[in-house]
Amino acid sequence: MKIYRLHKKQNLPISIDTAWEFLSNPKNLKTITPDYMGFHILSGADRPMFAGQIIQYIVTPVLGIKTKWVTEITHSVDKKYFVDEQRFGPYALWHHKHFIKEIDGGVEMEDIIDYKVPFGILGQLVHPCIVKPKLEEIFNYRTKKLEEIYGTYNS
Repeated sequence: MKIYRLHKKQNLPISIDTAWEFLSNPKNLKTITPDYMGFHILSGADRPMFAGQIIQYIVTPVLGIKTKWVTEITHSVDKKYFVDEQRFGPYALWHHKHFIKEIDGGVEMEDIIDYKVPFGILGQLVHPCIVKPKLEEIFNYRTKKLEEIYGTYNS
């Protein structure tokens, strides 16, 4: 059982309050997800994030195949971090930690995603050519989108 990790950091020239307000609103996930993903929230985004919150989405990650994705916010500490875990969806395991902290002139956002692809050895074979590049592309889009919204951090 191979577990993969994606680790991303981004600095933005905003306050911790602004960062938390944006990140803790599940509706903003659509804003930072590429349009081609067909991201649509079905339920659970009607209030700010809290531990135990279940959020249901539809995504279209590959080949136009719509997939239901259900995540649970398992941990949330105001203006510090939250964790979402897949309960049902395209991965055999999805555990995503979101950290934010104040830095000089802004905030540092850090994402650590531990995930396992489905379909055993077949999933492991397609991981380097399909899954990993797709995740990198999605998180690179997010970086660019957040810079469009908030500007570029200059240390």
